[in-house]
Amino acid sequence: MPEHHATGGPSLLDVAVVVLALAAVAGYLWAVAVGRGRRWPRWRVLLWVAGTGTAALAVTGPLAEAAHHSFRAHMVTHLLLGMLAPLLLVLSAPVTALLRALPVPAARAVTRALRTPLLRVLTDPVVAALLNVGGLWVLYTTSLYAAVHTNPVVHVGVHLHVLLAGYLFTAATVRADPLPYRSHAYRAAVLVGALAAHDVLAKHLYAHPPVGVTAAQAESGSVLMYYGGDAVDLALIVLLCASWYRATRPRERVAAPA
Repeated sequence: MPEHHATGGPSLLDVAVVVLALAAVAGYLWAVAVGRGRRWPRWRVLLWVAGTGTAALAVTGPLAEAAHHSFRAHMVTHLLLGMLAPLLLVLSAPVTALLRALPVPAARAVTRALRTPLLRVLTDPVVAALLNVGGLWVLYTTSLYAAVHTNPVVHVGVHLHVLLAGYLFTAATVRADPLPYRSHAYRAAVLVGALAAHDVLAKHLYAHPPVGVTAAQAESGSVLMYYGGDAVDLALIVLLCASWYRATRPRERVAAPA
């Protein structure tokens, strides 16, 4: 992991992350300000700010420095960057906000891009789950975990993958933005499978620590991964079930005027 300067000041990576986070917030606020249609919900703006802040917090400052030496701190960054931040960002519906802000021709181009075969594949819940949870299995059961702490390019690449794969999986499950339709039953089945795979990985790490991680660190980190991951997954389950209920509940009949 890139070290901080000897003076204790922020690293170049820290500065870049903060700049990107501020740019993301500014871009979202611009889209909300110029967007067409009904007034954009303020709670979505707050979720976007919280999501970008959570992602930045996970990879900068004291937490990122502690994650270089502590597997438990590293697992906190995993939960923040790969699970909580994606959930907050997806619920802020950034694609919808962008479509409202763009001129009609540009918005149509974005809509066509969302329907391309590549995005249809990437947003399939099974593919998204494999990229998300499967990527974690590769990270923690191979030498890749050790490389994250010694190679800056691998460090940045892995963290980008964790964030983007977490976002894809959350978006494929919750669908706050316009994406190719997948049935609620299909998404629920994949969510249950992904949750199980994540929990099995946590138990595996408890008994088989990654290279360079002590048994005590592995135990505390894997327990945090297990229960912290379940907390975020519970939120996904509630959101998916609520969406399923709204889509299938009987429509209330409007009484005819006398």
